[in-house]
Amino acid sequence: MKKEVLIICVIISICLLVVCVLLFRWIAGKRRRGFSALDEMEGHDFEYFCAQLLERRGFLEVEVTKGSGDYGIDILAEKDGVTYAIQCKCYSAPVGVKAVQEAYAGRDYYDRMVGAVLTNQYFTTPAVEAAKRLKILLWDRGYLERMMEEET
Repeated sequence: MKKEVLIICVIISICLLVVCVLLFRWIAGKRRRGFSALDEMEGHDFEYFCAQLLERRGFLEVEVTKGSGDYGIDILAEKDGVTYAIQCKCYSAPVGVKAVQEAYAGRDYYDRMVGAVLTNQYFTTPAVEAAKRLKILLWDRGYLERMMEEET
């Protein structure tokens, strides 16, 4: 009797382990597919995706600016009384200083409290240094991923 119970416990443990492994792989694959589609977006589609994501995260008065003459700002938004000017960059390589400079100039042009750069990638070291000096928020791939995960 003890031997039969032990065998049943081992079988159940193996089944649970297999289910956990399969679930982990499914979740990891879903995440990769989500970012794969994100990485393949055109710039304007990425801007609208980010605007919708910000709205779902509680930002108000979210507006995608017109394409040309936007002074480097793609999205204007507000959250908790703080106004934002956001530059979006859908790149295949790290984002450099130019995006930070655009967010800095656009923040002042649109008279916003906070300037930010939102990207599907990461930032170069010079971009990080410039953002610190110019007080520009850098929202990288990790930040974007966390915002997307909080929705699920």
